[in-house]
Amino acid sequence: MQQSRHDCAQAEHLFALLERDALDAAIDAGLMQFVGAHCTQCPAGWLARIAAAQRQLQTAWDARQRYRARQARLQQRAEARARARLQRTDPARSTSPNPPALPPAVAAVLARAKARAAGRAT
Repeated sequence: MQQSRHDCAQAEHLFALLERDALDAAIDAGLMQFVGAHCTQCPAGWLARIAAAQRQLQTAWDARQRYRARQARLQQRAEARARARLQRTDPARSTSPNPPALPPAVAAVLARAKARAAGRAT
């Protein structure tokens, strides 16, 4: 006969709490620390119910952690986009005092276009 490594009374208590849907109380009573899957003295129904609750709770906690991590990543990205947008639109925050110079070829084309436009306007 295998010796129990846990308190069978705790298993009974946890099972009773879970049956009453008192999950918070079961957590406080040590649900997640309970180890008794191979106890031959506890009814199999108790152990199955406790193990199922542990799996469900761990799955929920893992999902919550993933959600929080995702929300933090999204928040960081949004803040980075806002900073970049602010730097592009707010000249006071710009690091250079003047806008970047046009390449010489583009500047020449622009000058010719302005000259033509000025000649037609007169």
